Amino acid sequence: MMPGDSTMTSIVQRIARQALVTFRNPSVLGEENGKSFIENHGKLKSLMTEVRATDLKLVPRRADASAPRPAPYHHGVPPVTYMHICETDQFSMGVFLLKSGASIPLHDHPGMYGVLKVLYGKVRISCFDRLERHVGGTQAAPQLPSAQMGALRRSVLRSSAEYTEESGPCILSPDRDNLHQIDAVDGPTAFMDILAPPYDPDDGRDCHYYKVLTEAEPKPADIKDKEVWLMEIPQPPHFWCGGEPYPGPELLLWPERQSEVIFYSWQLFDIYFSVCLEDAVEPYNLQTPP
Repeated sequence: MMPGDSTMTSIVQRIARQALVTFRNPSVLGEENGKSFIENHGKLKSLMTEVRATDLKLVPRRADASAPRPAPYHHGVPPVTYMHICETDQFSMGVFLLKSGASIPLHDHPGMYGVLKVLYGKVRISCFDRLERHVGGTQAAPQLPSAQMGALRRSVLRSSAEYTEESGPCILSPDRDNLHQIDAVDGPTAFMDILAPPYDPDDGRDCHYYKVLTEAEPKPADIKDKEVWLMEIPQPPHFWCGGEPYPGPELLLWPERQSEVIFYSWQLFDIYFSVCLEDAVEPYNLQTPP
């Protein structure tokens, strides 16, 4: 088998490797780097379009065993759970599982890219973006106590759409569709999620929650770019996320270094490193991040 042959590699493995290549340095300026990022991002979206629940050894949950308990959930089964697949400095990858009627509240992804692909069931995703507050708008700011005015965020509703396993992935970027709310529709659902780079409060990438203060339910023909006001809030008490073990294929990923030329032979799992400036590096297992 020639290097780069993917016939013996799981789709999940190929997605992880493509994510590493895509998000290695997406913010680098320059026409050539920008073109490379767009091409790699397109390849990642294509791979995510192909992935199905069976590729991760997921069995769709039944609605009758999945209905969320009345709030607060903290004393029972969590309404949302997460399966960690892998994480590097460049990206994180995992699966969110929502019970019937559950929601992931409106939240942001500061300076982050995201790719979301439904594996089973149906979700409704409402996407928002922050707007510059001083730019003229169509809606006046809501009248709130002065202590709450600092939490107001002038925003725009970009879209609200339903996704199933047959849909393409939902995409977010640092400046487009960066805030979203995800609701389970007509039963339990699960989706694969890639975020790049991962959340990191120490690096300015903390997760913030919001609620809509102004009407955001226009007619379908007018739903695009509906201006709204949001208010930043603490994590809602009805939402919390538990953990589940990931049942899918194990992943191996090789470090990306300019001084390495890596040749892969997946059939025999032979790995050869041609090193210019340093010794060869062993591959590391991303199921247990180093």
